[in-house]
This record gives sequence, C-alpha cells and structure tokens, in this order.
Amino acid sequence: MNDLTIGTRTATSGPVIELAGTLDHDSAAEVRARLAHLDLRTGQVLVVDLAGVTFCDSSGITVLIAARNLALQADAEIVLAAVPERIDRIFRIVGLDKVFATRPTARSATDAWESSVA
Repeated sequence: MNDLTIGTRTATSGPVIELAGTLDHDSAAEVRARLAHLDLRTGQVLVVDLAGVTFCDSSGITVLIAARNLALQADAEIVLAAVPERIDRIFRIVGLDKVFATRPTARSATDAWESSVA
C-alpha cells in the first residue's frame, strides 16, 4: 500500500514537488517517476517540500539523492523545504545536511531563488 501523496507545481524558480505521508520502498518508484517528468531547466531550483512527510527510510533517502542527481544533470539546484525534525536528525547523522540545502518552507526556497536572480 502506498501511503504517499505527491503534488507538483511550477514556480518562477522551477518545479516544486510536495510530498506527504510515507516516503519508503513502496513509494520511492512513484516519486522517481514524477521526478523524471519534471521540467527542470538550467539555472532553476528544484524544491522538494517535505513538510507532510511522516516517515522516510533508506529508499526515501535514495530517491532524494536521485532528485539531487537530476538537478545536477540539468545544471540546476535542489533545495529541501520544511524538513521534519526527525528526518533532519537522520540527515545530520549520515552527513546529508552537508549535501542538501534546506529552507524552512517551500515559499522561502522559491523566494530566495527569485531574490538571487533579481
């Protein structure tokens, strides 16, 4: 059973993918499929909004790394937004806090990009 909802939208800064629920082995393939269809262009930022994520296992972390790789291939950036404390703690333990830029909200991530190009 897949207990993850995935929303996507486009901001001026680039695509925003909003995840809510369980990001795990059962849902990772669907997230990867959505990532593959995003229109991410050079110089944009991919925002992954984790505000609604209640659980993230190693498969979830792997899909976030895949999102980072997608951004790098597009010569774009990636920002994780609204990372829940329990997930942020895991990121700090494994060193992913050094790999991913984070922002408190998706809005602050898109606003930061917009002010950097203004």
